[in-house]
Amino acid sequence: MSVFSSTSAASVTPVTSSTGYTGRFAPSPTGPLHLGSLVAAMASYLDARAHQGRWLLRIEDLDFDRNVADADRHILHSLQRCGMHWDGEVSWQSQRQPLYEQALEQLATQVYPCSCSRKEIADSRLRAGVAASQVYPGTCRTGLAPGKTARAWRLRVPDGEAAVFQFEDRLLGAQTQDLASEVGDFVLKRADGFWAYQLAVVVDDAAQGISHVVRGADLLDSTARQCYLQQLLGLPRPAYLHVPVVNNADGEKLSKQTGALAFDRGDNDLLQDALLPAARFLGLHISPSANNLNAFWDNATAAWAQQIALHQAHQADQLHQQQKQQP
Repeated sequence: MSVFSSTSAASVTPVTSSTGYTGRFAPSPTGPLHLGSLVAAMASYLDARAHQGRWLLRIEDLDFDRNVADADRHILHSLQRCGMHWDGEVSWQSQRQPLYEQALEQLATQVYPCSCSRKEIADSRLRAGVAASQVYPGTCRTGLAPGKTARAWRLRVPDGEAAVFQFEDRLLGAQTQDLASEVGDFVLKRADGFWAYQLAVVVDDAAQGISHVVRGADLLDSTARQCYLQQLLGLPRPAYLHVPVVNNADGEKLSKQTGALAFDRGDNDLLQDALLPAARFLGLHISPSANNLNAFWDNATAAWAQQIALHQAHQADQLHQQQKQQP
């Protein structure tokens, strides 16, 4: 079944394409790419090709504790073996930290130090009777307790209606999240110097002129936070599309943490072993005649473009029907 069938209504010069479309794939070098990674890469690559746009490659290597030596080199090699060609030079987040520092300084009036450990946050939730909640309880909003030192810097989220962020996902339709009640003040930087994903990805997408973000649905929950940061920093909001994630036999998201194996073993047939399975997961119908990489990508690009067009027509029809039913 197609993933499109279940629908509901800086100091770096940005790069753009002649069509105005610039997309990206941004893997973390915590190990080799697995099938779940390939699905996300394929979706972003096909969307860029279908729009005759640019496709950039960014290595998100800020989590230094989890980075694996030479994993970035293996990622580049696997993408090349798959016939996926990026535009321009590869970028590494670890080389872009001055940009994040500039953004943090710009947000200074909205940021405060937080001394809370994970255990202290969990205890606060328990005392408040919301143990299952993931919302930061705001313990340090009014200042650090005596004798405490900062473990992180958090961004203050707005209250009331200003905390409600809406965006249109090109696949999943209208999305809404209340940052105050569903997220709470979130971390931008840890005291040990680690930058949070939310800030880094917003700064990088803007600096690189990313117009369209295509990624896994596991990051859907992050989008409202990124929209808020874009608003505060005066940055444009890209168009978003989140594709389903691949799960293992236990129903867990396929990842390095859940034992996902590399799809590229170095000498295997990537067309049969990886590309065709990834395309099938995305609901793309690939012709049997697409028996080499060039033919596969031409066929898959056409199939993706057709799926997008059908999906957009379906959404437009749904909206039209809803408008007709309104009094």
